[in-house]
Amino acid sequence: MANRLTKITTRTGDDGTTGLGDGQRVGKDALRIAAMGDIDELNSALGTVLAEPISQRVHDALAAIQNDLFDVGSEICVPGRSALWEAHVEGLDARIESLRETLAPLHEFVLPGGTRAAAACHLARAVCRRAERSLVALHRAEPASALSLQYVNRLSDLLFIAARTLNAEARFPETLWRPGGEAGDA
Repeated sequence: MANRLTKITTRTGDDGTTGLGDGQRVGKDALRIAAMGDIDELNSALGTVLAEPISQRVHDALAAIQNDLFDVGSEICVPGRSALWEAHVEGLDARIESLRETLAPLHEFVLPGGTRAAAACHLARAVCRRAERSLVALHRAEPASALSLQYVNRLSDLLFIAARTLNAEARFPETLWRPGGEAGDA
C-alpha cells in the first residue's frame, strides 16, 4: 500500500526543492517535476470533463484513465518504478476503437469546441500533448518508462475521439477547419 498523506504543509519545499518518491530532493524546475506537474494537470482536466453530464461509456473510460494517470505519475515520481503494463496501452487502443466505430469518418480537421464537455475534452487533449512533450524531454535526459510515453501518446488520440463522441451524442455538429476561410459545420 502506498504512503498516505498525513501532513500537507511540510515547508520542506520552501527552498525550491521537492522530494521524489525514492527520497531524492530535486529542484522544482527539474524535468521530472515538470512531467509530474503536466500529468497532474491532465488528470485535473479530465476531472473537468467528468464534472459535465456525459454518457456512461465515456465517463467510465475517463474515470479509469484518471486512475492510470496516477500510475504514470508514480513511475515519474520514483525513478525506475514500473506501474504500467502493455494491458494499459492495449486498453486505450480498445477504447479508441470502441468509440471510433460509432463516428462518421473525418475528411477535414476538426476545430476544438462543441458542447462544454467536448470542449473540455479537447482542452484535456491539448494538455495531454504537453504532458507527452514533457515525458519525451525527461526520457531524453534520463531513464523514463517507454510504456508511459506510449500510454500518453495513445491517450491524446482517445481524448480526440472522446470529444467527437460527446459532440455526436449531443447531436452537436463539429466545426471543420476551412483553410483561409470561415469555419463550417460538418
